[in-house]
Amino acid sequence: MKFNKWTVALAAIGVVSLASAARGDEKLSAVQTALSNTTLSGYVDTAATWRPNTDQRNNGATPNIPQYSFAKNDGFSLNAVDIALDKPEDESPWAAGYHVELMLGPDQPLNSAYTSHDGNYAGIRQAYITLRTPVGNGIDWKVGVWDTIIGYESTSDPLNPNYTRSYGYSIEPTTATGVLATYKINDMVAISAGIADMWGTAGNTLNGTSPVESQKAYMGSVVFTAPDSAGFMKGATFTVGAIDAAGQGTTGSGAGAATSLYAGATIPTPMSALKVGAAFDYLDLHNSTGGPGGNASDDSTWIAGLYGNIQATDKLSFNVRGEYFQSHGSGLYDTSPATASTLLLPGSNAGEELTATVQYNLWANVISRLEARWDHAEHGKFSGVNQTTGLAKRNNDFLLALNLIYQF
Repeated sequence: MKFNKWTVALAAIGVVSLASAARGDEKLSAVQTALSNTTLSGYVDTAATWRPNTDQRNNGATPNIPQYSFAKNDGFSLNAVDIALDKPEDESPWAAGYHVELMLGPDQPLNSAYTSHDGNYAGIRQAYITLRTPVGNGIDWKVGVWDTIIGYESTSDPLNPNYTRSYGYSIEPTTATGVLATYKINDMVAISAGIADMWGTAGNTLNGTSPVESQKAYMGSVVFTAPDSAGFMKGATFTVGAIDAAGQGTTGSGAGAATSLYAGATIPTPMSALKVGAAFDYLDLHNSTGGPGGNASDDSTWIAGLYGNIQATDKLSFNVRGEYFQSHGSGLYDTSPATASTLLLPGSNAGEELTATVQYNLWANVISRLEARWDHAEHGKFSGVNQTTGLAKRNNDFLLALNLIYQF
């Protein structure tokens, strides 16, 4: 048997014997076997942000910025450090695997059960076991903590076309603790259905617990993928989904149920470099015991967004996003970690945002983005609401950001 030089060296000084090394080479240990197909991946996400005309504070409040998820003031930020371990399922009928994803930084979805509250927001973003049962084409299960089944954008910033988050993302549940089943009917249609715990004590996550057995979140989605025969539409995806949570709704909504509805699409065009997308989100907060300000009726928000992507070269791309949103009732609430239960739009209101992003991958494994964004409220001044006085300084906000992400 041939030994490597390190084994021979260790044997020479008596640390190991060649006989034991030979036995070790014959068969991997159980731990080695379990880890042999495990992959490590992740990213480090940083940014520099400039918001013009935000030097003046609003009655002691922070500079007035719109409260979409993970919005940043002027300065430099470490957004997130994400580390994931994966063992995917193989092709066997009773396959099993796992996914563990840890996230540190302010862009970690706030979650009372799995996130530390020391200001660093370090915690478990996802951790689930995957299982397959050989029923029909095979049902794939996720058991544990997993990302939401609805929404155009992801909590993983590298997967998004823009650096800043949309308002649609800001009102959607981000993660859930429960069981999710996915069944692929054929190459064109896949369905998912799941049940999860209720809303957490803060943030828009379905990871809380309740002493009431009926307080659970139920969800389902259908994804249609255009077949090869669809011509230039090949690979287009259309998604519809719903999440109905019985019990306490999003932070600040009172003790009613919350219903989230979503429809979205990503569509190629006859121009091979151009793709377009669309998303519609609707959030209904059932304020059965009265929402903020004593409102006992339902609060609702709907948001429509359009996306465009031009892949000019292998390294250069241009991405645009436009959104229009309306809130009715007590107002639209942001539920991101740093600003949970902060009014996004006071009272019934409407507004829009426009974001343009240039991405050029100059360095290997690095996503580099330059982004400009404009937010506008149709009525009143919605930026930087002071929760004590209820005052805000302006109805327009401008942002220029540089975003760098290293992926491994």
